[in-house]
Amino acid sequence: MALINPHINFNGNAEEAFTFYKSVFGGDFALIMRYKDLSIPGNPVAEADAHKIMHIALPIGKNVLMGNDVPEFMGRVNESENRSKIVIGADSKAEADQLFNGLSAGGTIEMPIGNSPWGSYFGMFRDKYGIEWMLDFDPKHMGQI
Repeated sequence: MALINPHINFNGNAEEAFTFYKSVFGGDFALIMRYKDLSIPGNPVAEADAHKIMHIALPIGKNVLMGNDVPEFMGRVNESENRSKIVIGADSKAEADQLFNGLSAGGTIEMPIGNSPWGSYFGMFRDKYGIEWMLDFDPKHMGQI
């Protein structure tokens, strides 16, 4: 069965917010990745974004609270609006494809599903109702992000 986990976007204060969440929920971060960690020759990361959080994950029970800082080139997040994504951790590539194709039908694909630079099978889209989703299959974590 697929897991569904919340993902929150921030304007440069994701690490601060997640440190606060960790102080409330307890536990340890499963992952902290900064934009500079994805910099490759020919595709450098802007200096203003280098130390911002590209992905952070805090396990809470069987769930995972995730977030990131939005890079400057994408503009600021309107903090008065919903700025969350629903993240699904699939149990297989086949399930990931089925859910991605089904939920994105009639919507807008932001990142086609495929192999990601961080080693999972990943895609991102906004469904026909405007809800934002991320779909991930990581064989090392089988359904967990």
